[in-house]
Amino acid sequence: MRPLAADDPEDIGGYRPLARLGAGGMGVVYLARGAGGALVALKVIRAEHAADPAFRARFRREVTAVRGLSGRWLVPVVAADPEARSPWLATEFVPGPALAEAVDGQGALPVAAVRVLGSRLAEALTAVHAAGLVHRDVKPGNVLLGLDGPRLIDFGIALAAGATALTAPDAVVGTPGFLSPEQARARAERVGPPSDVFSLGCVLAYAASARRPFGTGHAAAVLFRTVHEDPDLSDVPAGLRPLIESCLAKDPARRPTAARVRAALQDPRTRLARDAASAGGAAEGWLPPAVLRLVAERSARALDIPAPRRAPGRPAPGETGTAPAPTAPAGQRAPARRRVLAVGGAAASVLALGGGTAAYLTLGRKSGGEPPVHALGFQADLSGADKADGVAQERGARLAVAHHNARTDSAFRLALDTFDDRGDAARARQAAERFTGAAVRAVLGPNTPAAARAAAPRYRTARTAMVLVSLDDPQLDEDDTLRTLRVTRAPERLLAVPLSGYLSSVRPVDRTAVLDDRAAGSVGSDLADALTRRPPNEGTTRVYPVPAGSDDFSPAVRAALADRAQAVVFTGTSADRAARCARALAEAGFTGPRLGTWHLMRPDFLRQGGAAAQGWVFGAPFTDPGSVSGTFRSAYRAAYGTAPGRWAPEAYDAVGLVARALESLGGRAGVSAGAVAERLSDLTYQGLAKPLRFTTGRIDTLRGEGYFLYQTAGNVFRFLGRYDRFTKHG
Repeated sequence: MRPLAADDPEDIGGYRPLARLGAGGMGVVYLARGAGGALVALKVIRAEHAADPAFRARFRREVTAVRGLSGRWLVPVVAADPEARSPWLATEFVPGPALAEAVDGQGALPVAAVRVLGSRLAEALTAVHAAGLVHRDVKPGNVLLGLDGPRLIDFGIALAAGATALTAPDAVVGTPGFLSPEQARARAERVGPPSDVFSLGCVLAYAASARRPFGTGHAAAVLFRTVHEDPDLSDVPAGLRPLIESCLAKDPARRPTAARVRAALQDPRTRLARDAASAGGAAEGWLPPAVLRLVAERSARALDIPAPRRAPGRPAPGETGTAPAPTAPAGQRAPARRRVLAVGGAAASVLALGGGTAAYLTLGRKSGGEPPVHALGFQADLSGADKADGVAQERGARLAVAHHNARTDSAFRLALDTFDDRGDAARARQAAERFTGAAVRAVLGPNTPAAARAAAPRYRTARTAMVLVSLDDPQLDEDDTLRTLRVTRAPERLLAVPLSGYLSSVRPVDRTAVLDDRAAGSVGSDLADALTRRPPNEGTTRVYPVPAGSDDFSPAVRAALADRAQAVVFTGTSADRAARCARALAEAGFTGPRLGTWHLMRPDFLRQGGAAAQGWVFGAPFTDPGSVSGTFRSAYRAAYGTAPGRWAPEAYDAVGLVARALESLGGRAGVSAGAVAERLSDLTYQGLAKPLRFTTGRIDTLRGEGYFLYQTAGNVFRFLGRYDRFTKHG
């Protein structure tokens, strides 16, 4: 308990505050005495929330619902006024310590005590869920220990099951370390009773081991581990572990109900209940002696409440008050708390992830302050013709930011601000103005030529690195003033390298035919020229052009086979034209190696080519998202509900590369975008997809990195591997 503050009220709805029990993002909790002498815990909502009609509507709804709750292990509401200027809620006062205080001070509870704790909290949650509510903040601080059993308190963020939260749309609601994955993802998905069961599992693991199952540290790290990693239950007694593991299932549908948890802990036929009973787990003496002494001490203190003590400056009744609390200057509004909701006590970290700039704020900073936050920009076509690649890259980048922020050894945090340029030049310039004006450390994207050409001059002027993930535009190469351009994908003009490697080491041939589809323009002619200058396997290469206006590939195919071609490379970029070429080769009876580039890896090629499309091999500048780290794949699916898309690992690596540059510069708050751009050229970074090294702003591919092989098999493009490794070991 703490003395009342200078601005605390004298009376709230007929209750007289005696001391402060705590304060948080929602309001202040007082120990108060009613007219009849009974003690209550009185929660008063802060003015800024009370002024919000939506919040007041939610509070009114929840007061109505919580008033109807009944259960021995719930603390009943004795009075409330949701219509007051500062809405308030009064519950019975429980003098015992919180579970957090008991475990932190005295260590883990014995199995018998955990059994009683779990069964009674499960009984309380069963009553909550039967009333159509979800508590949403089951944590050690909200469990009070009484002589006869625990009490579940604080329904300040309780929500009717299936209802929509009246909070910012991407806010994390709850306490990191004790909230469920569905809460940690801050999605609009339904947070139902299984979420409370997950939190109960965290509480029981903590009580049984004195350790949080998802660790400690920065809120972002704990949230990340909650969503993507298994809990650490190594110190939980073996008899408790299976039940707690079932509560901590990532999939809400796989968790037991609160009623089943209670039954498992109480059923005398279960090994857990028998072990607990043999350990002396009777309800009357359910707590160990050290905790019992703590409960008795708190009870005695509550019976001897002194007269309210005021903080300095607090006027006594009848005296003139001191100067009012400072307010915002005239014409200015108090800072808005946008997209953020406090997720714990007064010093709880707040994490909000979503579109726009990622807010990463802290209430009640620790001594020394929080680490600096470096913002990165991301611009791409997220709603137009190149939406699929743009969205996959954005998601990969966001996942990399989340993973970085989950690290406990980093000197800084990252934030990602996104802009949908739609592939449009005008919008791309808007993005560049916005990002350079905000002094982001680097920008990932764009992913279309028009957007990149429009944005590049602004980034060059601001000395901000423009890190291209999927785009390779020769026109940008021609502008030697673009000192800040960094391209992390292998160049298009060298796509002959993986094809030639395949025809030299995996399927060696002496005579290669290049069917040059003139409809592909310079992309096709560059590939034909490269294969002609350096024929695969040091053999011979002949080029057979197909006019851009012709759909008939038969003449070129017949000419190639007449020259006894052993392999065919198609230079086009149209899946439809490639399918026509494939059918012409099949009709001519050609069964040798048939190759193309990544541009043809589309469903249309498989569908229109049919059996003739099977067995084709393609060179590509991107890895298979499903072949990289299992942690990446599972984290991506958990975050976005789907498998990672093309270019997602490369975008993930681009964030890692920039983070490495920031680390090499000390991660300090004042590092400039120009310093980051310069440092990017001096680094070697081992990414998920490939190593990243730069030569004049481009990834160095001299050692074989950056190119991969795929092959059609059924209705998929099967990943063969990095071309140089596949040719050596294939």
